Amino acid sequence: LQFKTYIVDLDATICRHKDETAPYEEGQPIKERIKFFNELYDAGHKIIYWTARGAYTGEDHTKLTKKQLDEWGVKRTELRMDKPAYDYWIDDRAFNVDSYFMTDSNSGYTSTTS
Repeated sequence: LQFKTYIVDLDATICRHKDETAPYEEGQPIKERIKFFNELYDAGHKIIYWTARGAYTGEDHTKLTKKQLDEWGVKRTELRMDKPAYDYWIDDRAFNVDSYFMTDSNSGYTSTTS
């Protein structure tokens, strides 16, 4: 088995917010996605969470983010807070979260593209 490195966003990827204006404190974990990445971590893969929290405002959300990840049981190799603000991310290895996590609307079962 060749171990992989996963770069994972936080907001709208492993946690949900009421809307885009909701404060980070109100984020709710997406437990099945956290479980998925925790299992990859347990299998020996690198899981790096990389967030743009504070990229637009300059505020430091590190303490809150670490607290949330710990409360949600998020296992990780690393947390990076320096993801740049952007409008489009173009990359040959990137997945859109909705494409990566496909949920069957009838059964509620979630699978991934990898």
